[in-house]
Amino acid sequence: MKLPLIDAEDASGVDVGLVGVPWDGGTTNRPGARLGPREMRGASTQMRSYNDATGIEPYAIAACADLGDAPVNPLDFAGTLASIERFFASLRSQGVRPVTAGGDHLTTLPILRGLHAGTPVALVHFDAHSDTVDRQFGVSLLGHGTVFRRAVEEALIDPARSITVGLRGGSYAADALDWTRERGFRLVFAEEAHELGPRRLVEEVRRRVGDGPAYVTFDIDCLDPAFAPGTGTPEIGGLTTLDAQIMVRGLTGLDVVGADVVEVAPPLDPSGLTTLTGATFMWELLCVVAEASRRAQT
Repeated sequence: MKLPLIDAEDASGVDVGLVGVPWDGGTTNRPGARLGPREMRGASTQMRSYNDATGIEPYAIAACADLGDAPVNPLDFAGTLASIERFFASLRSQGVRPVTAGGDHLTTLPILRGLHAGTPVALVHFDAHSDTVDRQFGVSLLGHGTVFRRAVEEALIDPARSITVGLRGGSYAADALDWTRERGFRLVFAEEAHELGPRRLVEEVRRRVGDGPAYVTFDIDCLDPAFAPGTGTPEIGGLTTLDAQIMVRGLTGLDVVGADVVEVAPPLDPSGLTTLTGATFMWELLCVVAEASRRAQT
Protein backbone atom coordinates (compact mmCIF):
# COMPACT_ATOMS: atom_id res chain seq x y z
CA MET A 1 0.00 0.00 0.00
CA LYS A 2 3.12 2.26 -0.24
CA LEU A 3 3.17 2.45 3.56
CA PRO A 4 6.34 2.79 5.63
CA LEU A 5 8.13 -0.43 6.56
CA ILE A 6 8.43 -0.71 10.34
CA ASP A 7 10.12 -3.38 12.44
CA ALA A 8 7.37 -5.56 13.92
CA GLU A 9 9.32 -5.88 17.17
CA ASP A 10 9.03 -2.13 17.71
CA ALA A 11 5.54 -1.33 16.40
CA SER A 12 3.96 0.13 19.53
CA GLY A 13 2.92 3.30 17.67
CA VAL A 14 1.15 1.37 14.90
CA ASP A 15 -2.63 0.93 14.99
CA VAL A 16 -3.03 -1.30 11.91
CA GLY A 17 -0.18 -3.43 10.61
CA LEU A 18 0.01 -5.13 7.23
CA VAL A 19 1.75 -8.49 7.51
CA GLY A 20 2.74 -11.29 5.14
CA VAL A 21 2.78 -14.98 6.01
CA PRO A 22 4.54 -16.61 3.04
CA TRP A 23 3.81 -20.24 3.88
CA ASP A 24 1.60 -22.91 2.31
CA GLY A 25 2.62 -26.02 4.22
CA GLY A 26 -1.02 -26.83 4.96
CA THR A 27 -2.06 -27.04 1.30
CA THR A 28 -3.65 -30.30 0.16
CA ASN A 29 -4.24 -29.53 -3.51
CA ARG A 30 -2.31 -27.02 -5.64
CA PRO A 31 0.52 -25.14 -3.84
CA GLY A 32 1.68 -21.59 -4.53
CA ALA A 33 0.04 -19.46 -1.83
CA ARG A 34 3.43 -18.96 -0.16
CA LEU A 35 4.11 -16.44 -2.93
CA GLY A 36 0.91 -14.52 -2.21
CA PRO A 37 2.37 -11.87 0.14
CA ARG A 38 5.24 -11.06 -2.22
CA GLU A 39 3.01 -10.52 -5.23
CA MET A 40 0.16 -8.82 -3.34
CA ARG A 41 2.65 -6.27 -2.03
CA GLY A 42 3.47 -5.37 -5.61
CA ALA A 43 -0.17 -5.23 -6.71
CA SER A 44 -1.10 -3.15 -3.66
CA THR A 45 0.80 -0.15 -5.05
CA GLN A 46 -2.30 0.42 -7.19
CA MET A 47 -4.42 1.07 -4.09
CA ARG A 48 -5.21 4.69 -3.26
CA SER A 49 -5.81 6.48 0.03
CA TYR A 50 -9.57 7.16 0.05
CA ASN A 51 -12.41 4.63 -0.23
CA ASP A 52 -15.08 6.22 -2.40
CA ALA A 53 -17.67 3.58 -1.47
CA THR A 54 -17.43 3.97 2.31
CA GLY A 55 -15.91 7.42 2.76
CA ILE A 56 -13.10 5.97 4.86
CA GLU A 57 -9.60 7.43 4.61
CA PRO A 58 -7.70 4.82 6.63
CA TYR A 59 -4.32 6.55 6.83
CA ALA A 60 -5.98 9.70 8.19
CA ILE A 61 -7.74 7.87 11.05
CA ALA A 62 -5.17 5.23 12.04
CA ALA A 63 -1.40 4.82 12.06
CA CYS A 64 -0.82 2.15 9.41
CA ALA A 65 2.42 0.43 8.39
CA ASP A 66 3.87 -2.60 6.62
CA LEU A 67 5.37 -4.79 9.34
CA GLY A 68 7.04 -7.24 6.98
CA ASP A 69 6.61 -11.00 7.05
CA ALA A 70 6.10 -13.35 9.95
CA PRO A 71 9.09 -15.74 10.20
CA VAL A 72 8.46 -19.08 8.49
CA ASN A 73 10.47 -22.18 7.61
CA PRO A 74 9.04 -24.38 4.83
CA LEU A 75 11.05 -27.33 6.20
CA ASP A 76 9.66 -27.06 9.75
CA PHE A 77 5.87 -27.43 10.00
CA ALA A 78 5.46 -27.23 13.78
CA GLY A 79 8.19 -24.64 14.20
CA THR A 80 6.57 -22.37 11.62
CA LEU A 81 3.17 -22.49 13.31
CA ALA A 82 4.84 -21.63 16.63
CA SER A 83 6.83 -18.73 15.18
CA ILE A 84 3.74 -17.27 13.47
CA GLU A 85 1.86 -17.45 16.78
CA ARG A 86 4.68 -15.66 18.62
CA PHE A 87 4.82 -12.97 15.94
CA PHE A 88 1.12 -12.14 16.25
CA ALA A 89 1.15 -12.39 20.04
CA SER A 90 3.81 -9.68 19.98
CA LEU A 91 1.61 -7.50 17.78
CA ARG A 92 -1.33 -7.99 20.15
CA SER A 93 0.80 -6.98 23.12
CA GLN A 94 1.75 -3.78 21.26
CA GLY A 95 -1.87 -2.91 20.45
CA VAL A 96 -1.57 -3.58 16.71
CA ARG A 97 -4.55 -4.85 14.71
CA PRO A 98 -3.14 -6.95 11.83
CA VAL A 99 -4.35 -7.28 8.25
CA THR A 100 -2.54 -10.29 6.86
CA ALA A 101 -1.70 -11.65 3.43
CA GLY A 102 -1.39 -15.45 3.37
CA GLY A 103 -0.32 -18.09 2.80
CA ASP A 104 -2.75 -20.98 2.87
CA HIS A 105 -5.67 -21.01 5.27
CA LEU A 106 -3.85 -22.97 7.96
CA THR A 107 -1.91 -19.77 8.69
CA THR A 108 -5.09 -18.34 10.23
CA LEU A 109 -4.86 -20.81 13.13
CA PRO A 110 -1.57 -19.52 14.62
CA ILE A 111 -2.75 -15.97 13.94
CA LEU A 112 -5.85 -16.61 16.06
CA ARG A 113 -3.70 -18.24 18.72
CA GLY A 114 -1.42 -15.21 18.82
CA LEU A 115 -4.27 -12.71 18.96
CA HIS A 116 -6.22 -14.63 21.60
CA ALA A 117 -6.88 -12.34 24.55
CA GLY A 118 -8.87 -14.74 26.71
CA THR A 119 -12.25 -14.32 24.99
CA PRO A 120 -13.28 -16.26 21.87
CA VAL A 121 -13.91 -13.99 18.91
CA ALA A 122 -16.65 -14.14 16.32
CA LEU A 123 -15.46 -15.44 12.97
CA VAL A 124 -16.64 -13.86 9.75
CA HIS A 125 -15.48 -16.41 7.22
CA PHE A 126 -15.68 -15.99 3.44
CA ASP A 127 -14.88 -19.34 1.82
CA ALA A 128 -16.05 -22.03 -0.59
CA HIS A 129 -15.22 -24.58 2.12
CA SER A 130 -16.04 -24.80 5.83
CA ASP A 131 -12.49 -25.78 6.84
CA THR A 132 -13.93 -27.71 9.78
CA VAL A 133 -13.01 -31.29 8.88
CA ASP A 134 -11.39 -33.26 11.69
CA ARG A 135 -8.53 -34.83 9.73
CA GLN A 136 -7.09 -34.54 6.25
CA PHE A 137 -5.98 -37.67 4.42
CA GLY A 138 -7.45 -39.56 7.36
CA VAL A 139 -4.58 -38.80 9.74
CA SER A 140 -3.53 -35.14 9.81
CA LEU A 141 -5.12 -32.89 12.42
CA LEU A 142 -3.51 -29.82 10.87
CA GLY A 143 -4.17 -28.68 7.33
CA HIS A 144 -5.90 -25.83 5.58
CA GLY A 145 -9.19 -27.75 5.82
CA THR A 146 -9.07 -28.34 9.61
CA VAL A 147 -8.36 -24.76 10.74
CA PHE A 148 -11.66 -23.86 12.34
CA ARG A 149 -12.28 -27.30 13.87
CA ARG A 150 -9.09 -26.77 15.85
CA ALA A 151 -9.97 -23.12 16.56
CA VAL A 152 -13.31 -24.15 18.11
CA GLU A 153 -11.66 -26.91 20.16
CA GLU A 154 -9.12 -24.38 21.47
CA ALA A 155 -11.88 -21.84 22.27
CA LEU A 156 -10.31 -19.28 19.96
CA ILE A 157 -13.59 -18.57 18.17
CA ASP A 158 -17.22 -18.61 19.28
CA PRO A 159 -19.21 -20.64 16.74
CA ALA A 160 -22.50 -19.24 18.07
CA ARG A 161 -21.39 -15.81 16.81
CA SER A 162 -19.70 -17.05 13.64
CA ILE A 163 -20.77 -17.27 10.01
CA THR A 164 -19.32 -18.81 6.85
CA VAL A 165 -20.36 -17.30 3.51
CA GLY A 166 -19.96 -18.77 0.03
CA LEU A 167 -19.98 -22.53 0.65
CA ARG A 168 -20.26 -24.78 -2.38
CA GLY A 169 -18.57 -27.60 -4.27
CA GLY A 170 -19.89 -30.67 -2.49
CA SER A 171 -18.63 -32.80 0.40
CA TYR A 172 -17.16 -36.27 0.80
CA ALA A 173 -20.15 -37.46 2.85
CA ALA A 174 -23.74 -36.40 3.56
CA ASP A 175 -22.95 -35.74 7.21
CA ALA A 176 -19.73 -33.79 6.56
CA LEU A 177 -21.11 -30.53 7.94
CA ASP A 178 -23.07 -31.97 10.86
CA TRP A 179 -20.33 -31.19 13.40
CA THR A 180 -20.15 -27.61 12.18
CA ARG A 181 -23.90 -27.06 12.40
CA GLU A 182 -24.12 -28.73 15.79
CA ARG A 183 -21.53 -26.30 17.18
CA GLY A 184 -23.71 -23.40 16.07
CA PHE A 185 -22.03 -22.03 12.97
CA ARG A 186 -24.28 -20.20 10.51
CA LEU A 187 -23.52 -21.67 7.09
CA VAL A 188 -24.49 -19.69 4.01
CA PHE A 189 -24.17 -21.60 0.78
CA ALA A 190 -23.54 -19.76 -2.45
CA GLU A 191 -27.13 -20.28 -3.59
CA GLU A 192 -28.53 -18.64 -0.45
CA ALA A 193 -26.02 -15.81 -0.74
CA HIS A 194 -27.26 -15.20 -4.28
CA GLU A 195 -30.92 -15.30 -3.22
CA LEU A 196 -30.45 -12.98 -0.23
CA GLY A 197 -28.17 -10.52 -1.99
CA PRO A 198 -25.15 -8.88 -0.36
CA ARG A 199 -26.96 -6.16 1.60
CA ARG A 200 -29.43 -8.48 3.32
CA LEU A 201 -26.59 -10.88 4.02
CA VAL A 202 -24.60 -8.09 5.66
CA GLU A 203 -27.55 -7.52 8.00
CA GLU A 204 -27.45 -11.23 8.88
CA VAL A 205 -23.70 -11.09 9.57
CA ARG A 206 -24.01 -8.00 11.77
CA ARG A 207 -26.87 -9.50 13.79
CA ARG A 208 -24.86 -12.64 14.40
CA VAL A 209 -21.56 -10.98 15.34
CA GLY A 210 -23.06 -8.31 17.58
CA ASP A 211 -20.87 -5.89 19.52
CA GLY A 212 -18.10 -8.27 20.55
CA PRO A 213 -14.68 -8.71 18.95
CA ALA A 214 -14.55 -10.35 15.54
CA TYR A 215 -11.93 -11.69 13.16
CA VAL A 216 -12.49 -11.65 9.40
CA THR A 217 -10.88 -14.25 7.18
CA PHE A 218 -11.25 -14.01 3.41
CA ASP A 219 -10.28 -17.08 1.42
CA ILE A 220 -9.96 -15.92 -2.17
CA ASP A 221 -11.73 -19.10 -3.33
CA CYS A 222 -15.00 -17.69 -1.96
CA LEU A 223 -15.01 -15.85 -5.29
CA ASP A 224 -15.97 -17.57 -8.50
CA PRO A 225 -12.79 -18.66 -10.32
CA ALA A 226 -13.87 -16.42 -13.20
CA PHE A 227 -12.68 -13.59 -10.93
CA ALA A 228 -9.88 -15.38 -9.05
CA PRO A 229 -8.56 -18.50 -10.79
CA GLY A 230 -5.20 -18.45 -9.01
CA THR A 231 -6.02 -20.49 -5.93
CA GLY A 232 -5.39 -24.02 -4.75
CA THR A 233 -8.95 -25.38 -4.67
CA PRO A 234 -11.18 -23.37 -7.03
CA GLU A 235 -14.93 -24.06 -7.06
CA ILE A 236 -17.27 -22.73 -9.73
CA GLY A 237 -20.50 -20.96 -8.76
CA GLY A 238 -18.93 -18.53 -6.33
CA LEU A 239 -19.44 -14.93 -5.27
CA THR A 240 -18.81 -12.03 -7.61
CA THR A 241 -16.16 -9.52 -6.65
CA LEU A 242 -18.71 -6.72 -6.32
CA ASP A 243 -21.01 -8.72 -4.04
CA ALA A 244 -18.04 -9.64 -1.87
CA GLN A 245 -16.87 -6.02 -1.76
CA ILE A 246 -20.31 -4.87 -0.63
CA MET A 247 -20.30 -7.48 2.13
CA VAL A 248 -16.78 -6.63 3.35
CA ARG A 249 -17.58 -2.91 3.34
CA GLY A 250 -20.73 -3.71 5.30
CA LEU A 251 -18.58 -4.95 8.20
CA THR A 252 -17.60 -1.34 8.97
CA GLY A 253 -18.64 -0.58 12.53
CA LEU A 254 -17.90 -4.05 13.91
CA ASP A 255 -15.07 -4.51 16.40
CA VAL A 256 -12.74 -6.23 13.94
CA VAL A 257 -9.53 -7.08 15.78
CA GLY A 258 -7.79 -8.52 12.73
CA ALA A 259 -8.32 -9.85 9.24
CA ASP A 260 -6.62 -11.83 6.51
CA VAL A 261 -6.75 -12.66 2.81
CA VAL A 262 -5.50 -16.18 2.14
CA GLU A 263 -5.02 -18.79 -0.60
CA VAL A 264 -3.88 -16.35 -3.31
CA ALA A 265 -1.51 -18.49 -5.41
CA PRO A 266 0.10 -16.21 -8.04
CA PRO A 267 1.78 -19.01 -10.05
CA LEU A 268 -1.69 -20.42 -10.86
CA ASP A 269 -2.80 -17.16 -12.53
CA PRO A 270 -0.09 -15.64 -14.75
CA SER A 271 -2.46 -12.80 -15.68
CA GLY A 272 -2.07 -11.31 -12.19
CA LEU A 273 -5.85 -10.88 -11.80
CA THR A 274 -6.09 -13.02 -8.66
CA THR A 275 -3.20 -11.17 -7.06
CA LEU A 276 -4.76 -7.79 -7.79
CA THR A 277 -8.09 -9.03 -6.43
CA GLY A 278 -6.43 -10.25 -3.24
CA ALA A 279 -4.63 -6.93 -2.75
CA THR A 280 -7.89 -5.05 -3.32
CA PHE A 281 -9.67 -7.06 -0.64
CA MET A 282 -6.78 -6.38 1.72
CA TRP A 283 -7.39 -2.68 1.06
CA GLU A 284 -11.11 -3.07 1.78
CA LEU A 285 -10.32 -4.92 5.02
CA LEU A 286 -7.71 -2.33 5.95
CA CYS A 287 -10.43 0.31 5.79
CA VAL A 288 -12.71 -1.75 8.05
CA VAL A 289 -9.96 -2.46 10.58
CA ALA A 290 -8.72 1.15 10.59
CA GLU A 291 -12.23 2.34 11.40
CA ALA A 292 -12.49 -0.25 14.22
CA SER A 293 -9.16 0.97 15.59
CA ARG A 294 -10.32 4.59 15.47
CA ARG A 295 -13.51 3.82 17.36
CA ALA A 296 -11.62 1.82 20.00
CA GLN A 297 -9.51 4.90 20.76
CA THR A 298 -12.40 7.35 21.13
